[in-house]
Amino acid sequence: MNEINDMELNEKEEQVSNEDATNLQNEKEITSDNDAPADNVSEDKGNKDDGLQKKYDTLNDSHLRLMAEFDNYRKRTLREKADLIKSGGESALTGLLPVIDDFERALQNIRTAEDIDAVKEGIELIYNKFSAYLTQQGVKHIEAIGKPFDTEMFEAIATIPVLEEDKKGIVIDSVQTGYTLYDKVIRHAKVVVGE
Repeated sequence: MNEINDMELNEKEEQVSNEDATNLQNEKEITSDNDAPADNVSEDKGNKDDGLQKKYDTLNDSHLRLMAEFDNYRKRTLREKADLIKSGGESALTGLLPVIDDFERALQNIRTAEDIDAVKEGIELIYNKFSAYLTQQGVKHIEAIGKPFDTEMFEAIATIPVLEEDKKGIVIDSVQTGYTLYDKVIRHAKVVVGE
């Protein structure tokens, strides 16, 4: 009987171990089924991460290129500005050269000239030529005498008493001519104002 009991017990143990093996196998299948989507998710994440990394690299590369391009543009414009400052006055100075030539000729003639009126006329011609050149460059002299005193245009160096009421606050005399460059005062006129 013991043998029968042992056999039954062995059979039961075998059944239990078969059932356990089946359960383990089922659990593995279930786990592997659950793992498969997890792997797909991680693969999708990996693909997404790779896509995001590529996009990041592309954007970072274009950003760096734009930064370099802007830096080159900034350096180029600074260099161009420096060149303009160096050579900007070139055209103005080139236009003055004929006036200087006229002055040199006038100085040579003054030493040997006997006719003072001819010398005066020559100096007036040079002055008119120089004034015309300044006008071409946008420089104009400020009309002062007879105008109301304006601190934006004039600098009062003296005041004199006047008898007429309408002369008070009016420019009586101009000691030094003032100039504007395209309506901007570059030198104030030094004037005497009636008080």
